[in-house]
Amino acid sequence: MRRTLLALATVITLPAAADTNPLWTQPVAPHAIYGDTYFVGMKGLSAILVTSPQGHVLIDAPMEANVATIEANIRKLGFRVEDIKVILNSHAHFDHAGGIATLAKDSGAVVRATAAGAKELRLGGDDPSDPQHGEAPLFAKVDAKGDVADGTVVRVGPLALTAHITPGHTAGGTAWTWRSCENGACKTIAYVDSLFAFSADGYRYSDHPAFVAAYRKTFDRVAALPCDILVTPHPEQGEGKTCGEYADAGRKRLDEKLAQEAGK
Repeated sequence: MRRTLLALATVITLPAAADTNPLWTQPVAPHAIYGDTYFVGMKGLSAILVTSPQGHVLIDAPMEANVATIEANIRKLGFRVEDIKVILNSHAHFDHAGGIATLAKDSGAVVRATAAGAKELRLGGDDPSDPQHGEAPLFAKVDAKGDVADGTVVRVGPLALTAHITPGHTAGGTAWTWRSCENGACKTIAYVDSLFAFSADGYRYSDHPAFVAAYRKTFDRVAALPCDILVTPHPEQGEGKTCGEYADAGRKRLDEKLAQEAGK
C-alpha cells in the first residue's frame, strides 16, 4: 500500500506532473457507469454526466485542453451539451475544474459549489488556503454560486444529487451521491473527491490543526457514505475499492505526511 500511495503521489496527482502525464489528455470512449450515469472524461481524469429528459448534471470538467473531447463524448452518447443545467465540482484544481468556465459558457449551465469551493473557483485556483497554493497551476476563473451546504440536494428534473462536505485535498472538497437505476435495479453512486494529502513546498499540515481535524472527519464521512459504486476524480485511484478502502488509503497518506513533518 505504501508503494502504491507513493506511486500515485509521483505519477498522478502532483501538479508538477500536469504537463507530462499523458493519461490526463488521453481520450477514452465515453461509456455508461450505471443507468443514467456516464463517464465522459479522459483516461486519467473523470468527468461524469448524469442525465434526464429534463436536463443533465455534469460533475467536473478537467483541464481546458480537454473541453472539446468532453463535449464530443457527450454528443457521441446522444446527449446535447446545451442540455446540461448544472455543473458541480469535486475540488477546484486545474485538473478537475480547468474546463468548467468554458463548459458553463457553452452549455449555459449554472455552476454550484460550497462557499469554500465557490471561492476557490472564482479565484481560478489562486486560493492561499489550498495546501498546493503556489505550485498548482491556475485556471480560468468560474462564476460559481456558493449555495451548497452539507446535505444540500441539487435537483434537475428527477435527478437528485446530495452534497457531502469533504475538506482535505482542498478546503472546498465535496463528494456527491445519487441513485441510478438500470432494468429496475437501483444503486447509489458515490463520486468522492480526491483524499490524498499533497502540498506545496513549505506547507505543513501540522501547522493547521483545525484543518487536519476537518480532514480526519472527511475520512470517517466518506467511509460512511452510501456507496454501491465508487467513482473518483482520478479513475485509477478508486478502481476496485469501496468507499471505506478509499478513505483508509487517504487516512494513511495523511498520517505519513504528518509523520514526515514530525521527522519520524
